[in-house]
Amino acid sequence: MQTLRSAPVPLLMLLFAASPFLFAAPKVHTVTLGATRKVPFTPPDATPATQASDSSMLKVRPLLVDDRLKEWTTGDLHEITDRSFTIRRALRLNDTLPGEAAAHWVWQPGPWLLVDRTTGHITALHLPDFDPMLSDVVWYRDYAAYCGTTGTTRQSLAAVVTQLGARRPVVQKSLGPWPQPGHLAPVCQPARWQRAPVRVTLQLTAGEPVTFDLLGAASIIEDNEPADSDSP
Repeated sequence: MQTLRSAPVPLLMLLFAASPFLFAAPKVHTVTLGATRKVPFTPPDATPATQASDSSMLKVRPLLVDDRLKEWTTGDLHEITDRSFTIRRALRLNDTLPGEAAAHWVWQPGPWLLVDRTTGHITALHLPDFDPMLSDVVWYRDYAAYCGTTGTTRQSLAAVVTQLGARRPVVQKSLGPWPQPGHLAPVCQPARWQRAPVRVTLQLTAGEPVTFDLLGAASIIEDNEPADSDSP
């Protein structure tokens, strides 16, 4: 008895059949920021006696990817490269106490985000010693400079400079104990940057300025490269 075998499909036909998938252009994403709106904001250290006077407004705007809401943000964005930028997240937290019937939501400034305009990918940045209510981050290139808090019980106030993609802070210098009774607000002045050489100055509002010279090239996370678990 003769065994019948099916004829092999020509390789060329397979290539033509798969060509729409092999040669399809990558999807282009659209990343935009929506209109700004003001929402109520009360600092977390406000007391019942001062809550009314401490209440202020927080400006937030939506981060949209392909016209879909991904995050709420606050403040200005900072261009890192021609395809990526950082911007601070705005959090809407559930402030309802146990037993309260009516829901109570509050807005808070949150962590920083790294946004890729080409892929639409959003990465939460874990900046070392970053304190959401104290750290005023000032960006230059892929560097972030700010005052942060160190220690499990927030026992020290520190000058911090970190670089995207780096494993450890470029600068981490203690500025004094924290918390400080009767401290001025803001605790630190915004960092001041200069180039050639790359230099940054941080200063407690009631203290002397400290200046750091930085060496090294850009170390941002490469496109489509997964972030290291120890990286900011």
